[in-house]
Amino acid sequence: MNGNAPRVFVTGAGVLSPVGNNVEACWQALIEGKSGAGPITRFDASDYETRFACEVKDFSFEGVLDRKEAKRMDRFVQFAVVATHEALRSAGLADQRPDPERIGVIIGSGIGGMETFEEQHTALLQKGHRRVSPFFIPMMISDMAAGQVSITYGLKGPNYGTVSACASGAHAIGDAFRLLRAGDADVMICGGAESTITPMAVAGFGNMRALSTRNDDPQRASRPFDVGRDGFVIGEGAGILVLETEAHAKARGATPIAELVGYGASGDAYHITSPCVDGDGAARAMKRALADAAMPVDEVGYINAHGTSTPAGDPIEVTAVKSVFGDHAHKLWMGSTKSMTGHLLGAAGGLEAVICALTLQRGIVPPTINLEAPDPQCDLDLVPNTARNAKLKAVMSNSFGFGGHNVSLLMRAVS
Repeated sequence: MNGNAPRVFVTGAGVLSPVGNNVEACWQALIEGKSGAGPITRFDASDYETRFACEVKDFSFEGVLDRKEAKRMDRFVQFAVVATHEALRSAGLADQRPDPERIGVIIGSGIGGMETFEEQHTALLQKGHRRVSPFFIPMMISDMAAGQVSITYGLKGPNYGTVSACASGAHAIGDAFRLLRAGDADVMICGGAESTITPMAVAGFGNMRALSTRNDDPQRASRPFDVGRDGFVIGEGAGILVLETEAHAKARGATPIAELVGYGASGDAYHITSPCVDGDGAARAMKRALADAAMPVDEVGYINAHGTSTPAGDPIEVTAVKSVFGDHAHKLWMGSTKSMTGHLLGAAGGLEAVICALTLQRGIVPPTINLEAPDPQCDLDLVPNTARNAKLKAVMSNSFGFGGHNVSLLMRAVS
């Protein structure tokens, strides 16, 4: 880390999740150990092998977008705009945004407008090419979450999207962090948004045997690190952070939630979907985050794991953590909130970064629910089933994506 680089603080957060449509509702559900899984309602999944998901319930854009604007946005973009509304309000930037040219936006999405793509492809096949919407392309492309947030809130700083599968939201936060430390902006809106509970996405993930098929008990289906896990539960939503340089936050009297201190990224160079079996790529991302923060391993008290509930991925992450943290691995806590939210794909890193910031601020670590019989290979303290009170110095958030993309983010408590 450059000792002359400005410190960066989290000063606001916004959430749309399967367990709550704002930060407070989501947080309360998480510390109570509630699952967001249930039968799929977005389409008729009655003949699918997986018929459940972690959907956002009762979503409304009222008060944020008018109907004409919303109709020109895919659902994942609506999520991003609405979650940003909450994040700006919580940061005290809803009504006054000094120098919009110094406020940027980076929002990741692993897949983008899948729902729009499927709807317009159906229109093409059934009604012909003239019936494809002129808004198809700008509704569908993955960068439009960042683009529409910039347009909606008049933010004129650096603006783009990140696409790295399930690491997309975390990459967005890490890149925003670097832009702030480089002096390219004073404030960055960053995170992830995803909405791909659609016929093709569920079919695709299902046919590659990535999804749980526990249709008789959806709320117990996402069970990271448990010997009975059989795949992830697809989710949707958005997690947005307001990041701000220390000088800018102090000048306007903002109250920080947490400090972002480290960002590490790596590539597996191994396989299109499987992580390397020794966890080398994940380990290198964690090591880089620690080096970036100049932080000794024993300061990290909790890791919000990627922990998707897949047979291969969970023990590999544990192996990677052990290789990085050594003896301290058995002293820290590592849990997976995906046991409750499901896997939000490109939005996962954004939501989980919000959760990590709140963990530091509020001194509570959410549980890993459904952990009834831990896999012997997953022999760390995985915070099973019940939240814990703890004042932690630092926490890490891990996000890994198809294609071998790895990101680790490090946050420190505000002192």
